[in-house]
Amino acid sequence: MFGRTLFSLSRRTTLAGQHVRFNSIAPLDASKLIIEKTTTPKLKLPKDELVFGKTFTDHMLEIEWNKSTGWGAPKISPYHNLSLDPSTIVFHYAFECFEGMKAYKDINGQIRTFRGDKNMVRMNQSAERIALPQFEGEELQKLIDHLLVLDKDFIPEGKGYSLYLRPTMIGTSASLGVGVPDKALLYVIASPVGPYYSSGFKPVSLEATDYAVRAWPGGVGDKKLGANYAPCVLPQLKAAERGFHQNLWLFGEESFITEVGTMNVFFVLRDSKTGKKELVTAPLDGTILEGVTRDSILELAREKLSKDEWIVNERKFTIHEIKDAAKQGNLIEAFGAGTAAVVSPIKNIGYKGEDINVPVVLGNSGELTAQVAEWIRKIQYGEEEYKNWSRVAKVSA
Repeated sequence: MFGRTLFSLSRRTTLAGQHVRFNSIAPLDASKLIIEKTTTPKLKLPKDELVFGKTFTDHMLEIEWNKSTGWGAPKISPYHNLSLDPSTIVFHYAFECFEGMKAYKDINGQIRTFRGDKNMVRMNQSAERIALPQFEGEELQKLIDHLLVLDKDFIPEGKGYSLYLRPTMIGTSASLGVGVPDKALLYVIASPVGPYYSSGFKPVSLEATDYAVRAWPGGVGDKKLGANYAPCVLPQLKAAERGFHQNLWLFGEESFITEVGTMNVFFVLRDSKTGKKELVTAPLDGTILEGVTRDSILELAREKLSKDEWIVNERKFTIHEIKDAAKQGNLIEAFGAGTAAVVSPIKNIGYKGEDINVPVVLGNSGELTAQVAEWIRKIQYGEEEYKNWSRVAKVSA
């Protein structure tokens, strides 16, 4: 079974510098979309009652894949439960990957998504790593546009409000044998959400964690797989018992800083010799998730921050370097970065019984943290255009 070729391939296409393989039998085709509208619309919650990921829109998108026939006709239908055999391979061997995206209503009522092309590339990379089929990213984005237009009334308006999108792919072969899935399901569900911090930024307290490892060289830490997340929950619970909000993941004997919770992490340090400030995050060495927000922050910072005053770096650094910088007064601020919160300010780090205090000069965040959040927000809500980062959802009649 392991020696068989999974896909019948006719070409290899480059997307954003990444090689992605597509099924040549029947590629994903948005023009084949079938839409079945609900006859029992859901009651929409007031904006102030929205809880992240707890309520969902009227409809969902599904596309089935079969090794013999390729991608089937996409279908948007009323939100419903899935029916799967108890032996389905996703339950037993974790053939599952997903993405996190958001849709926003701009001041003109247009629906926008933020850098969805990056999510498509990353999802294909995740799928390939666990032997699931790849797909044309632009076709899935077109289908998501249809879902957004159909369920547009669920997208809450206002700063900080959005519709969270969860594209997901699972292996659906019904078998207890460990092997390549010959069936899969790609689906997208959507949940209206409010600001991650309902009363503004809330800086978090971290426990530097070295007794458990989030990812390791040669592993899948750089892929968005469900299997990466469950093992992180128990260390978070243990950190919470000791009064911390999240884990700051360390790796190796050197105690390299990698990520925070389920987010990428940034630190701002001052060079005591030159006075320059450094925005630093861990490099993409295979253990770090290639965050869309992470990439956006790096690109915007390199363009907008003064090169006379700032250095933007992707490099390895340790908890010891951060501890020393704090003692010397050269630790300026720190924050996590991800789709859900955009940025999450950090106020202190517990490490081996000591507390590393992180300045929060604006009360709830550092200056760059707040600035970065505003840079991205303006693009997301269409207040400023930047390259092709903001996609307006449009569908043909």
